[in-house]
Amino acid sequence: MKLSVLTVCVADKTLEEALLYLNSLGVQQVELGAGGFPGKAHIDPDILLEDESKLQEVKNLLKKYNMEISALSVHGNPVHPQKEIAEKAHQEYCQAVKLAEKLNVKTVITFSGCPGDHEGAKYPNWVTCPWPDDFLNVLDYQWNEVLIPYWKEAIKVAKEHGVRVALEMHPGFCVYNPTTMMKLREAVGPELGANFDPSHLYWQGIDMVAAIRYLGDAIFHFHAKDTKIDKLNTGVCGVLDTKHYSDEIHRSWIFRSLGYGHGIEEWKDIISNLRMVGYEGAVSIEHEDSLMTGKEGLEKAIALLKEAMVFEQTGEMWWA
Repeated sequence: MKLSVLTVCVADKTLEEALLYLNSLGVQQVELGAGGFPGKAHIDPDILLEDESKLQEVKNLLKKYNMEISALSVHGNPVHPQKEIAEKAHQEYCQAVKLAEKLNVKTVITFSGCPGDHEGAKYPNWVTCPWPDDFLNVLDYQWNEVLIPYWKEAIKVAKEHGVRVALEMHPGFCVYNPTTMMKLREAVGPELGANFDPSHLYWQGIDMVAAIRYLGDAIFHFHAKDTKIDKLNTGVCGVLDTKHYSDEIHRSWIFRSLGYGHGIEEWKDIISNLRMVGYEGAVSIEHEDSLMTGKEGLEKAIALLKEAMVFEQTGEMWWA
């Protein structure tokens, strides 16, 4: 496994400044935003795909600071009911895939997306309840008329460029847990896998070890991000919470830097089970802790992972 960082938390630095800083902390890889919600602070596919000299500059910087790219992230909603939003997300996805091939990056990360509840809808509709039966009709429309047809075509783009797609399981989108992840993978193909981010699963009540073992080799990438459940608030309003992330003291849960939601023993167990299912890819820190600066939260997360991660390949069992 290799220690990686999603560089959105150092977007105030140039690419070279970010690489210099992260290299000094012992980071081995970077996950770079290439459009969508992560933005394009450090690389812009529209520019790099047209300018070979600028593309080479990026490659030279990576080599200079002994850094690899774990993935390109282009999170968006390519099945948004507003066509212009969906088209923008799709085009950014396609550009990220093409750039990944140029950079010899094997994984592009995005969301599954979420359609509206009918063809004339204006906004996405995330269904979480099977009754009244209207909701099952919405799910049938979303999955069978929009989501699966879209991804059957979108994955062809990735295959053409030798890239695989990791969907981040995120509430608000059709793929939000391991079972919906596998449902779409089974419909589309093995080039579609998971970007496993515990922070979005913890508050749903999902057990990380059970989820890792269930997904197995469908895990293409891993986000190291924590969540703290506030038992005082969940005791009153449950885990579904629409209060703004900045209202920390009233929310049912908030994103935390590693160790502030779950202790190091939990993270050691996660790492060990990733290894047991054969995952040897990136463990990429995504810092979104509103109680800490990006610098402090990131550096605390790096310190924890340096202790929790397993970096070396195992040898023979000399004791058995």
